[in-house]
Amino acid sequence: MPVVRGKDIEILFSASAIARRNLELAKEIAGRDYNDLLVISILKGSFIFAADLIRAMYDAGISPEVEFIFISSYGAGTTAGEIRVLRDIDNDVTGRDILLIDDILESGNTLKYTRDLMLSRGARNVDIAVLLDKRMRRKADIDPDFVGFDCPDHFVVGYGMDVAHAFRELPFVGIVKGDA
Repeated sequence: MPVVRGKDIEILFSASAIARRNLELAKEIAGRDYNDLLVISILKGSFIFAADLIRAMYDAGISPEVEFIFISSYGAGTTAGEIRVLRDIDNDVTGRDILLIDDILESGNTLKYTRDLMLSRGARNVDIAVLLDKRMRRKADIDPDFVGFDCPDHFVVGYGMDVAHAFRELPFVGIVKGDA
């Protein structure tokens, strides 16, 4: 068990397992018939997953345009609060196929909000790719189109995900043992 910043981290999904799954996801995405695909990474947590998945998509023959949107739904803690767009995309989505990339789908509120926002702006279709799907926490009526892994009911860190701005740099997804 690695020790990072004095904390034991139990590895849930290794760097090699994530890399393999990203290649598989890219092939699944390449199997869809997208029209003028725009990939939108939801920041901050998805930045590493999005970068790796987009590179794998390129290897699978897809060269999408890439955008970033910064959505906040946590407020001051880890309990979902008001959803706000902190930084919006620059592109017009009218008539385009959109692939939203996010790190984890838990309550579904953020992804539902973002999907509905893109559809209200005229997107032709909005699909969702997530690294982790934590189904037991779902509150919104939304399902991802592409899933890296099903996630057990634990707070996870690494591969872009954090707790109090720590552990984003880890090349794997893990569970902090003890108090984070």
